[in-house]
Amino acid sequence: MKIHRYIYLTLQALTLVVLAFMLSGCGSKQATADLQVEPAKRPVSEFVREDVEYVMDRTYDPLEPINRRIYRFNYHFDRLVFLPLVRVYSFILPEFAEDGVSNFFNNVREIKNFYNNVLQLQGKAAADTAARFGINTTLGVLGLWDPATRMCIRRHPEDFGQTLGHYGVGNGPFLVLPILGPSNLRDTTGLIADSMAMDYIIYDATLDDALNVNRPSRGTIKITAKTLNALDTRYRTGFRYYGSGSPFEYELIKMFYTEMRNMSINKH
Repeated sequence: MKIHRYIYLTLQALTLVVLAFMLSGCGSKQATADLQVEPAKRPVSEFVREDVEYVMDRTYDPLEPINRRIYRFNYHFDRLVFLPLVRVYSFILPEFAEDGVSNFFNNVREIKNFYNNVLQLQGKAAADTAARFGINTTLGVLGLWDPATRMCIRRHPEDFGQTLGHYGVGNGPFLVLPILGPSNLRDTTGLIADSMAMDYIIYDATLDDALNVNRPSRGTIKITAKTLNALDTRYRTGFRYYGSGSPFEYELIKMFYTEMRNMSINKH
């Protein structure tokens, strides 16, 4: 069997497993997606003074009114669309299938990790990433299993936003992206660059040029992969909008996101 057919059938199998368990109503565990979240009830103005600068205000946020509206939109999108799908996904799908989906996409992301480690001149991390991808793609059957972790080969997650930060590019203004959530101008630029690079590597260079997959099949693979990846990513992300009940949630998320990204850039 040609390898492109194997990739195509693997993605189809993952999708069919998901759909089969959803339609059958057979589940093996309780749902983990809590849909009972509400916005904070009391306004921030009750707790702060206008003449005092707080640590949460130090992140550059000139688009705050727009960002807050998008944050609110994301809450409603999560509540009405994304989390109900995640609830079905997590309730119906058995754990081994969830792990297989996660492992598969973690293995695909090793491509992004590799070229960003190379761009940052992180030789050991790049070598580990190449080894992980090779082992998990072969012994792990296209990444459905993760034998590289059992061999104690570390993951080194990197993205182009981190690469830009590594070379001194500043955060820029804080942004809240529709559906995707907190970001900033540098990381949004990196996200776009990574998305374009991964689309080219996977769907154009590999499936089209190397494996000669026709356009309709390539489109099906792309839609299937992106749908499963979105469901798995949201399932693995425990954050819930307005789940804290704090009137400072927007400010806290802004501060935590900024500090988390600073730490990820400065870890080397």
